[in-house]
Amino acid sequence: MARFKRILLKLSGESLMGNQNYGIDPERLGDYARQIKEIHEMGVQIGIVIGGGNIFRGLSGSQKGFDRVKGDQMGMCATVINSLALSSALEAEGVKTKVLTAIRMEPIGEFYSKWKAIEAMEDGRVCIFSGGTGSPYFTTDTGSSLRGIEIEADVMLKGTRVDGIYTADPEKDPTATKFHDITFDEIYTRNLRVMDLTATTMCKENNLPIYVFNMDVVGNLKRVMDGEEIGTLVHN
Repeated sequence: MARFKRILLKLSGESLMGNQNYGIDPERLGDYARQIKEIHEMGVQIGIVIGGGNIFRGLSGSQKGFDRVKGDQMGMCATVINSLALSSALEAEGVKTKVLTAIRMEPIGEFYSKWKAIEAMEDGRVCIFSGGTGSPYFTTDTGSSLRGIEIEADVMLKGTRVDGIYTADPEKDPTATKFHDITFDEIYTRNLRVMDLTATTMCKENNLPIYVFNMDVVGNLKRVMDGEEIGTLVHN
């Protein structure tokens, strides 16, 4: 039995680059698709939000002279590109998908609604939510929180390149120690940036736990669903 019945999987756009400096690494994309297929075959209902930082990030664009709203809209389009790539990779593995967009973009994807998403997941499709929230000034982390709450997910699985939450950035501080679980309040007190504050607060107020783990290690997604303690759980 899988640890969770319905999940919201948040994937990093940057991780899709693999060993490249830009864009989508086909090998990393294939790894993700095969890992998602593994838990799909366990009967898990899956919703996915993927970032767009491997193509364009609105906030960094605004620092280079782009209008912030237009920059964020460009970032939303980047998430659509990644969503289509992941959908294609999953379909190649024999997994049926549905791409839903936060802004109208037919025939690229269907316009998002909670009921459409839940129906598709209950029918065995993996739903990929693209376009963020559809509004500027919100990150894809916030989009993940929103979609996770809306689809009544049991948990948000945040796939990163580190194996959980630490007292400090483990890539910069070798003395950093890992939490096996931590409360939302402690996240605030320690000023840990698991996600942006808007996303974290939405999860706290709506009682959506977050599980942070390293998605780039092949097989880790199934380990999480099998109940192995390989990451960090954030909870009330």
